[in-house]
Amino acid sequence: MRRKSCRRMGTESNRISGEDDMDQTSEGRMCRNCGTATPKYIASLSAMNHVPLNTLTGYASALPTPFKGEDIDEGAFARFCDWQIGEGISALVVAGTTGEAPTLSMAEHRRLLRIATETADSRVSVLAGAGANATAHAIELAKQAEQEKADGLLVVTPYYNRPSQEGLYRHFRAIHDATGLPILLYDVPSRTACALATETILRLAELPRIVGLKDAAGDLTRPVQLRRQLGERFRLFTGDDATVLEFLAAGGDGCISVVSNLVPALWEELHSAWTCGNDAGARAIAGMLAPLTAALFAESNPIPVKWALKLLGFMSAELRLPLCEASDTTRVALAEVLSRLDLMRPALQNSEGSKSIDFRTTAIPSWA
Repeated sequence: MRRKSCRRMGTESNRISGEDDMDQTSEGRMCRNCGTATPKYIASLSAMNHVPLNTLTGYASALPTPFKGEDIDEGAFARFCDWQIGEGISALVVAGTTGEAPTLSMAEHRRLLRIATETADSRVSVLAGAGANATAHAIELAKQAEQEKADGLLVVTPYYNRPSQEGLYRHFRAIHDATGLPILLYDVPSRTACALATETILRLAELPRIVGLKDAAGDLTRPVQLRRQLGERFRLFTGDDATVLEFLAAGGDGCISVVSNLVPALWEELHSAWTCGNDAGARAIAGMLAPLTAALFAESNPIPVKWALKLLGFMSAELRLPLCEASDTTRVALAEVLSRLDLMRPALQNSEGSKSIDFRTTAIPSWA
């Protein structure tokens, strides 16, 4: 017999020869120690309410924006949001990098948020991308998101301008002071050429509505430091699907994910397994999905994920310039990995006659 801690509650649980403390129900499983539930169980709850941003954990999907010619494919977007929620995802992130936010008009930002919040209907939180390299424009996006009843904001560092750390502090504080919504900072220097220093994050965390960070800087020592200095009140999300287990082990709360657009239930299973001390189960899922993760980042996001979603019948692969379609090499690699994962199944017809796939029949590992 070996004993392992249930990470969420800090209580001990017995495990014998790989068994865990998850009670089986007809709809999924729930940890008897901490109440952590698998996505199938969560999705079965008829009155599931969204979790406030300052206590959010697990996976949030960074949603692509489906296009149909010059317009947004609103029907495809609503159906995709609903499917994600049904699969147990923790939150929806609208109009971020994956959503091609720089190419969207203010009206399109508003419409996407309205569709997402109406579809979510308080079942999960909806986070709005509100990043811009002009502070005034970021404030406009933030105020609009609040009008559309978003639950929080994801605000990236201002790209191209290369402000000082003091300039970054004033930028985020101005957005904070202009809205009542909680804010996740977003640091992704590989895209913005504008890194957010740990000292600046600590300073911003003193503001009441700066509640967390999406960290895509690649420094796995930073969540350890932030958790030690800020405690549990500050949410830590990684933006890197490939290193999610390392980030969780360093004190992280979850992931704002690209890969979860394709396999939301499996990614949430990984988080549930890790939270309840089933390290082997979490590693098994991460290993199984590693080739998919690699294929989805073979080119600039969201080029590969939109092609994958086209293959699975969810939306077109259309992009707005300056992004263009996936290369032949990426298309072949995605088709192969999706086939190996048994995700390339015959598409089902939805009520509007277009193709979509019910992933709830996708095989889940026996221990999940």
